[in-house]
Formats: sequence, C-alpha cells, structure tokens
Amino acid sequence: MKFCLNTIKSRSKYAEVAAAKCHLPAGHTGKCCEYPFLEHLLKVDKRVADKIKRDATMTTGAAWKSEDAGPNRINRWVMLLNDSELLKYGIDMSQLKTGVIAKLREKAADYDSCILVAAKLTWLVYQMENAPVPPSNIKEYLEELFGKMIPNSTVCVICRQPIDYQLFSIAERGKAAIETCHKNPRMHNSDNVGFGHRECNIAQGNKTLDEFYSWIKEIIAKID
Repeated sequence: MKFCLNTIKSRSKYAEVAAAKCHLPAGHTGKCCEYPFLEHLLKVDKRVADKIKRDATMTTGAAWKSEDAGPNRINRWVMLLNDSELLKYGIDMSQLKTGVIAKLREKAADYDSCILVAAKLTWLVYQMENAPVPPSNIKEYLEELFGKMIPNSTVCVICRQPIDYQLFSIAERGKAAIETCHKNPRMHNSDNVGFGHRECNIAQGNKTLDEFYSWIKEIIAKID
C-alpha cells in the first residue's frame, strides 16, 4: 500500500524529530489522518485504541518519578537521537543510571516502524475472540498490509494459547491482563510484535522467544 504521507500539523515538542504523516492510501479524498486504522476502535473502545497507540509509539514509563529514572513515556523515535541532541529537549542521559539508559535505547525505533506496529496490533486485536467487528474499509486496509483476517486466530506470542478480547477489560492492581510482546525484546517492528498474557510476558523477560523456550526445556529436562 502506498500511503499519502502528507505532513500533519502537530503540537508535539518532538515534531522536528519526526513529523506526523497521513497514513490513508495515496490519492484519498477528505481530511488526512495519521492513524486511520484506529478510527473505529477509538469510537467503540477508546481504552484499547489508546493502548495500541501508546505501546506502538512510546517507551515504557518509569514506575517512579526521580532525576535518575529517565523520561516517563517518550516517543520511541526520540531515543534514536544522540546524547547531545537529547539535551536540546531537556533529557540529560549522563544523569541516568546505566540500566535505565540501556532500557531506553533498546526501546528506540523509527517513526515509520512505530506506525506499522500500531497497524499490526490493530490487525491482531480484530482477530481476537469476542473482538468488535471492523468496518469493511478498515478490514480491507489492514488485510492489504498484513494478510487475511481470521476470526478467533490471535494467540499469545509466548504460550500460543488464544487471547480473548475481553481480557483488555480485566486489570489487577492497575496491571493489564494483556500486554504488547516482542519475539525479540530488543527489536520494535511489525514482524516482531504481538500480544501476550501478562504472566507470559513477565516470564519471557528480556530473552528472545528462542532463548526463553530453550531455557524452559532445560528446566524441564532437569525435572525429568
């Protein structure tokens, strides 16, 4: 699919790092839109739409506020800037702990990759059990990008068990039951993302899926 890619005005202080672009098909009529694939979800379940956009485009937020905790939720593409460039935006990497710096840098991704991640997550959401049915125009849009949508086919990236859309509404102590997962935690692109149960995502940790499965096999072998 060829996107329109006209620049969309943005109030973000990071607009100079990566301008917002229209992702409607080239030659479309009417107003430009950065996330056209999310328009239906924004109407029927804004919380899920907001989660998709947040997980696709933002680094994970610090659970606490302090000088050395790092920026809480920042565009992933901003973290591609070098230390001196980040200083222009009030982000002093020299004041952060080594582990925080590594985590922020691992979460970095370019703008175009982040938009495709958001679209891929939307495609997966609509294929969950009990998911809302997308309008035909959005279904066709997503299928052109990622292939045919099959109802009830979205599974946890890690345990491979089906994921029910209704889990989005379940939270324990503020923690979502469904989380965005990465087959390789150090890569953020549409080929590498999916959804997983929170407990599965925690178990995988910073391992790639291959590393995680090998680790589990080793544990089972010792038990046997």
